[in-house]
Formats: sequence, C-alpha cells, structure tokens
Amino acid sequence: MTFSHSANGLSRPADNVVILDFETTGLSPNQGDRAIEIGAVKLQNGEIVGQFQQLMNPGFRVSSFIEGYTGISNNMLRTAPSCDVVMNEFADFIGDANLVAHNASFDQRFLDAELEQINRHYGGTFTCSMLIARRLYQDAPNHKLGTLVDYKNIYHNGVFHRALADSEMTARLWLVMLDDIKQQYGIETIPFALMMKLAKTPKAKIAALLSSYR
Repeated sequence: MTFSHSANGLSRPADNVVILDFETTGLSPNQGDRAIEIGAVKLQNGEIVGQFQQLMNPGFRVSSFIEGYTGISNNMLRTAPSCDVVMNEFADFIGDANLVAHNASFDQRFLDAELEQINRHYGGTFTCSMLIARRLYQDAPNHKLGTLVDYKNIYHNGVFHRALADSEMTARLWLVMLDDIKQQYGIETIPFALMMKLAKTPKAKIAALLSSYR
C-alpha cells in the first residue's frame, strides 16, 4: 500500500491535523484483529472544526476483556455498520490531512489495514504524540495519555478508552505541546515536519533542534 507524503504536506502548520484513536478487538491486524470504533477530531489553526465517531461491526464477537476495557459491548456492535462502510466514510473525513495519534504505531497499523481492505488511501503522513511527549516532558511519571493529561492539567471528562474522548484529549495535549514549544523556543509557526523530527530525535538533542528553528 503506497501513500504520498508530499513536501507540501510536511510544511503545513502542525496545528492543521486530524487526530485519531481506534478501539479494536486486539493488538494486531496481522492476527485477524479489527477496529470496532474510530474517533477523530480535525484541527484547523488550532481549533476543532470537525469530529468523527462511529462504532463498527468487525463481523465476529469481541472478547469479554475488550468489552470491559472499552465499555463497547457485543450488543452495541450488533447493529453497527461494517468496518468497510465506516472506514470508507472515515477516509473521506481524513482527506489529505496529516495525522496524529497517541502511540501512533498501533493506530497506524489498524488504519493501514482497514483502508487496505477497501482499497482506500490517505495523502498525509503520521506522527506520534506519545513519542514527542517523551522528549518534551522527560520528568512526567510516564507518557500514557491519562498521565500526561493530569501532568499538564488538561481538562477531561473522565472517559478513557473510548475513541472520540481519547482523540479529543490527544488533541488538547497536542495543542499544549505546540504552545509549550512556541513559548519556550520562540517559534511562531511550527511545521508538521518539525513535530515528526522531534518524535525521532534523541532526548539529549531536543533543545538544540528546537533552538535551531528560532
């Protein structure tokens, strides 16, 4: 499956993105796991301008562990549309936007697998808010989403492990990280490419990287 990661897309401001979260039947689409819920928010100029949330029927019963972990029951999924229907709508929602998720390697695996099922693609590229937070907030107790939300005193409604709630919290964390970078390093407009680079830069070299963008 091929994706076009244009230079133009990487130069877009980092506050123009789609932030997404999947709930799934397990950890690996390679082992037959499927998505059961997608939630996403669309940011433009740092403001939420759209959201997407939908349960989807994977075609088989989910385990009692997943029911308990997510709060998504087999009864809720019984009448939900199929993964193919939902993911076709979600591909339209994404368009060519750049994408962010917390622990993005997980969400990207499922996004790629589900879109491959319906021969759809996305034109942007992915980065991980968790990897970036590890570099910016090295004193945080850990870098789970809930921990970081508390660490940065970000508002939340107490709902975790539902896709839209988690994507909204990730969006708030993302904007806080952008603001912290701007204030600490005096960078007016942060390109998405810089956030991607941050995610892959050793912790000891973060200050030098950000200082070079002033």
